[in-house]
Amino acid sequence: MTDVSDHMEAIDPAEPGGPELLVPVRRPVPRLRPGEVLIEVAAAGVNRPDILQRRGFYAPPSGAPSILGLEVAGRVVAAAEGVDTIRIGDEVCALIAGGGYAQYAAAPAGQCLPVPEALTLVEAAAMPETLFTVWSNLFQRGYAREGETALVHGGTSGIGTMAIALCRLFGVRIMVTCGSDEKCRRAESLGADLAVNYRNADFVQAARDFTGGRGVDIVLDMVGGDYQPRNLACLAEEGRHVAIAAQRGVSVELDIVQLMARRHTLTGSLLRPRSVEYKSLVADEIASTVWPLVEAGRLKPVIDKVFTFVEAADAHRRMEQGDHVGKIVLQMRG
Repeated sequence: MTDVSDHMEAIDPAEPGGPELLVPVRRPVPRLRPGEVLIEVAAAGVNRPDILQRRGFYAPPSGAPSILGLEVAGRVVAAAEGVDTIRIGDEVCALIAGGGYAQYAAAPAGQCLPVPEALTLVEAAAMPETLFTVWSNLFQRGYAREGETALVHGGTSGIGTMAIALCRLFGVRIMVTCGSDEKCRRAESLGADLAVNYRNADFVQAARDFTGGRGVDIVLDMVGGDYQPRNLACLAEEGRHVAIAAQRGVSVELDIVQLMARRHTLTGSLLRPRSVEYKSLVADEIASTVWPLVEAGRLKPVIDKVFTFVEAADAHRRMEQGDHVGKIVLQMRG
């Protein structure tokens, strides 16, 4: 173990509220559990769940730190008992259940991936949350296969831009929705086969036109609410609908007869509360299937803007304004 002080700076609001609460405070450096490593954080990704947690709408899972942040990249400075695949001094990125907005973060070794030369630490910090989410939901739960078609809402979000990149690499045609013509153009420049402005166009009709009337094979939905029946109307027979968030509400309308007649599959998941064992299995599959493409420079995150650690409030404001394209990142050090 390298020299690490007992305390660190972290973003850990004492109460729910606005972005102005995101100021550095002193917190103890995490104590490692068996199988964990301690990462000196170089950068941390900013994600929608961070916003919800700050507002008081998304409590951390049991045992997770209250410090914000679900993904980090940096240098390993300590390792607990049971870690034999990562060495002190290695640069890694990691998916964590909390604690990323800090100088140091604990991460299960199984949820870490090595940072290749093709990525900067800022880019690496922007990878885990969206990559694990899209891979586990679009490709594992949604069974996306080469030659199929997918509809992904929020096409210029971190999730959307990662979905576009993965679909391009794995031969899946992808249609996305965005909130402006400018964002639609940006999504298409990133590789979306079609981008639809949901504010002035009917994405259901667009999905039918996109597929010659057949419908898409998979919908990846982070909207919920009144989008649910429209999403199902976009699906082809045997189509799969995967829910990962509910920004427009948790109650949905469902025509069960259409579900049966068209043999649709409805599923969904929340990644953050899943077990270390499950997330480690996802990491193993990503390491063997996707990470070689990262190492070859063929897959990188889209970075919207990088803020310093003390600018965390501005980073959250940027996300809440909804103008970003891709990932927002906090940088601790160069």
